[in-house]
Amino acid sequence: MPESCGETQAQDGRRPRQNTPAHNFVSTLSQLADDHLTFVRNISTGLALAGVIVIARSIKLTTKFQAVSEIPARFVERNVSLRGRVHSITEKGIEVEHIPIHLPLLSPLLTKHKGVRTAPLLVNLAGVDLTADGTLWLQKSLLPAQTVWLKLISRHDDILHCFVAQSKQGSAWSRSVNEEVLRLGLARRAPIPGLSPNSRLYWRLHKRLHRAEVKAEKKGHGLWKEENQWERAWKAMEDNAFIRLLRRFFGKN
Repeated sequence: MPESCGETQAQDGRRPRQNTPAHNFVSTLSQLADDHLTFVRNISTGLALAGVIVIARSIKLTTKFQAVSEIPARFVERNVSLRGRVHSITEKGIEVEHIPIHLPLLSPLLTKHKGVRTAPLLVNLAGVDLTADGTLWLQKSLLPAQTVWLKLISRHDDILHCFVAQSKQGSAWSRSVNEEVLRLGLARRAPIPGLSPNSRLYWRLHKRLHRAEVKAEKKGHGLWKEENQWERAWKAMEDNAFIRLLRRFFGKN
C-alpha cells in the first residue's frame, strides 16, 4: 500500500513549510521594494543632490566674488587659494576677475549673478613694493584673460594682499610673481598690511621674499645694478663744487 504524503515527510524528518505572518510581511515588503526600486533610487539621489547644494552654498564653493568684502573671513584666515582671470594692471594693483569652482549641473543652480557683468577684485602683491619698472614688467607678464592663482594672505582697505602664482607657458609648474619681481630687482620687500609681524606666516613669507631680494642684490639686477666706472666718474664731476661754479659762470655768459 503506498505511503501517504504525511507519512513520507515524517520518515524523512522534515516538516512541511508553513506560511507564517512574518514571512508573508517580508515577502510583501521585498516585492514592494522591487516594484518601486526606481522611485526609491530617485528619492535617494534627490536627497544627496539637495545635501550637496546645501553644503556648496554654506561654504560658498561656487560663489563668484565680485567685491573683496564678499570673501568670507575664514577664507583669508586659512589662506585659501582662489583662481582668477587677469583683467588689467594699474598703479593701484592687479585687477582680477574671480573664477569660482565649476560643478556640472550644480553651478547653474547656485550662481547668483546670471548675465550680470562682474567686477574685478583689486589685488596687491603681498610683501612687495613695486618700482615703476616693476609695474611695466607686470603689464607685460600678466596679460589680460590670463589665469592666475591668488593665495590669500590678508585683506586691508578693500584690497587683497596675496601671493600670486602664474603658470609657466608649456610647463606644469607655476612661479610666484611676488618672488619673481624681487629676484629681478624690480621691487623691494615691504610690510604686509593686516598681518601681524609676530605670526608664523609672516616670518615664513618674510624668509621667502628676503631670499629672492638677496639674489637680486648679489647679481646686481634692477635697482641693485651697480653703476659702471664712467657713470660713477660723471656723477662725481656733477657733485664737484668747482664744476658747479664753472657751470654757473659760463651759464651767465
